[in-house]
Amino acid sequence: MKAEVVTMTTEELDQKALVRAGEILRNGGLVAFPTETVYGLGGNALDPKASMKIYAAKGRPSDNPLIVHIAKMEDLKEIVTEIPPKARLLAEKYWPGPLTMILPKAEKVPLETTGGLQSVAVRFPSDPIARELILQAGGYVAAPSANTSGRPSPTTAEHVIEDLGDAIDMVIDGGQVGIGLESTIVDFTEEIPVVLRPGYISLEMLQELLG
Repeated sequence: MKAEVVTMTTEELDQKALVRAGEILRNGGLVAFPTETVYGLGGNALDPKASMKIYAAKGRPSDNPLIVHIAKMEDLKEIVTEIPPKARLLAEKYWPGPLTMILPKAEKVPLETTGGLQSVAVRFPSDPIARELILQAGGYVAAPSANTSGRPSPTTAEHVIEDLGDAIDMVIDGGQVGIGLESTIVDFTEEIPVVLRPGYISLEMLQELLG
């Protein structure tokens, strides 16, 4: 089955297509979509079967946690049990944006989504297409980069179609992404925050804020 491809811009969202994409995600399907960093491969983060579909499509080990994307700051407290003060500081400064934070997970987040861990990686993207899709999907979308494991992270819909076009339900073509570099990941599950993956937000920028 070839993925349906819909085209839109951040200035002109195709609301009908986004509602349809949201329905696909609510029903356990997979949708690739643009973010400000790279294209993501989205599934319902609270549906264990959808998370397993993401791993299968990417050829990714299921113990490699998925990043959960939210579209409203207040939705964070529904999927984590604790937000340390330094995490709040970072969120206030860099959300929405290319920052992922790892926090203790709430019961409602399935272990399939977190790779079996009691923590969850969360990001609040700034891309308007991504945010509207997340809202239409129910608020929580698990989305690693939309490529098979080992291939470069995709910065256009063409890259996604070429790589995953037969394995997913829909591709939202929002053009070339703005940053083209994956999000910075900071782990807040220990007393001292640890940068697990440097990205668009540099170590220097983080140190300036966190000390």
